[in-house]
Amino acid sequence: MTLSFLHRVDRCSGAVRALLLGAAVCIPTLAWPIMVGAQGGAPPATAPTATSLTPEQRDATWRQATKGARERDALLKKVAAGDAGGPFRPDWDSLRTWQVPQWYTDAKFGIFIHWGVYSVPAFGSEWYSRRMYMQGSKEYQHHLAVYGPPDKFGYKDFIPLFKAEKYDPRAWAALFRAAGARYVVPVAEHHDGFAMYATRLSDWSALRMGPKRDLIGDLARAVRAQGLHLGLSSHRAEHDWFFGEGRKIASDVNDPRYADLYGPAQARLTAEDTGDAQMTGDFTYVSTAWLDDWLARTAELVEDYHPDLIYFDWWISHPAFRTTLPKFLAYYYNTQGRRGASAVVNYKEGALAAASGVADVERGLMPDIQPRVWQTCTSLGDYSWGYIEGERYKSPDKVIHLLADIVSKNGNLLLNIGPRADGTIPEEAQDRLRAIGAWLKTNGEAIYGTRPWRQFGEGPAQMASGSFKEGETDRPLGPEDFRFTVKGDTLYAIEMGWPEDGRAVIHALPAGEPVKAVILLDGGAGQTISFHQDGEGLHLIVPKQAPGDYAFVYRIER
Repeated sequence: MTLSFLHRVDRCSGAVRALLLGAAVCIPTLAWPIMVGAQGGAPPATAPTATSLTPEQRDATWRQATKGARERDALLKKVAAGDAGGPFRPDWDSLRTWQVPQWYTDAKFGIFIHWGVYSVPAFGSEWYSRRMYMQGSKEYQHHLAVYGPPDKFGYKDFIPLFKAEKYDPRAWAALFRAAGARYVVPVAEHHDGFAMYATRLSDWSALRMGPKRDLIGDLARAVRAQGLHLGLSSHRAEHDWFFGEGRKIASDVNDPRYADLYGPAQARLTAEDTGDAQMTGDFTYVSTAWLDDWLARTAELVEDYHPDLIYFDWWISHPAFRTTLPKFLAYYYNTQGRRGASAVVNYKEGALAAASGVADVERGLMPDIQPRVWQTCTSLGDYSWGYIEGERYKSPDKVIHLLADIVSKNGNLLLNIGPRADGTIPEEAQDRLRAIGAWLKTNGEAIYGTRPWRQFGEGPAQMASGSFKEGETDRPLGPEDFRFTVKGDTLYAIEMGWPEDGRAVIHALPAGEPVKAVILLDGGAGQTISFHQDGEGLHLIVPKQAPGDYAFVYRIER
């Protein structure tokens, strides 16, 4: 049973008792003059609170603003029942027996969608909602110049401008299918705390404000109608501290009336020498109430939308989540299993025990073939995950080279787009998705349903591995660089450029490994390629004219 939302402070030591939205909380006596004002009057509701409220008091403010206590408790009971129902227990020994569904292993390519209130200012990045309160940031300066000070125009004031008036989920889903995606993962809630779905736990949602429709529900139906798998992304964990910068200045984050949207707005406390790189150095305050609310909201997504995949951002790696995560995983895996459906959890930064989910590398690659299926998430936009004006988009060849490298190492690519606030997808993004889809229509047999070969590739270009290192190579990829995949007895060699001299060499196939035939995929029956083998490798005589664009696939029969 969860009592955290009924918590009241009964004793105050060295502090003054005050009523905060109906709850008795303790305010340190040193902070009392700040709270009541120098002349004894009440300060503005937007006055800074970073130094006048303790973490417990910030949390109490948020708890008193939350809604849906009965629904929350009901969801937590469903989680407990799901945990008890088996076959998975809420412990890591049990969860590590989970198996990756075949559909996900075969899919290779999915679409990620960052769309929300942050698409309205369309400036900086999807973190505008945090950085608009950070003095000295470019977002803060932009906000002052365009919208005014954040105590007069806060993030909440963007919500009426988020109308999604041109949103066509069926057109979106058709585009994603044409792009060759096999699964689609929209963000159900980002760090800003605004739910894009029909939550019963808050009024701050797209159903009740802004567009006033269930944006996730509409897309879920359209995606499934196209035969694609639906995933959902939750970034709720980070909301615990995401608006904390707003407490340092005069802003609407300090106003208790908006605490349900802005959350506890805790101070982010990380080790100076590691930051996010080492989550064990993160000492940000996380309450039991926050963990229960996170669990209930995530369970709500499962109960109402039955996603085949849940994607979590990095902050579930915070030590406070270590005992809550197994509860969710066991509930999710068991609940989906009883429905005859599949369940995948994407995670980062070692948040889960190995093999209990699928590890995700943000904007980066693995160095070699991995024994377990993994995933890279990256965005078509180089600057932001959400829509911003002046974005620089990746070229189709860059995305296809990333896809080939990732698949050759036993991974999937989750490629993000950022729609505009009105619900339209920028033409630059649409064009690139269609180009990727055209390439996959010709060459997809070397991608979908394949498995890694004994080596992922060969060639002189070295690609950096690790998070946030995509695109770092010691030289451009070219016709000497190959990536390999297999399907049954068939080997595929993906060439990253076209040889201008009409000759290519695959060094991994010397004379001791006889080849029966080589077919160059061209969208039709394929072109039979002349070849010979010697100690140097498999020598191919290819047409002078490339059969397509970006990368070129040879089907090799042995």
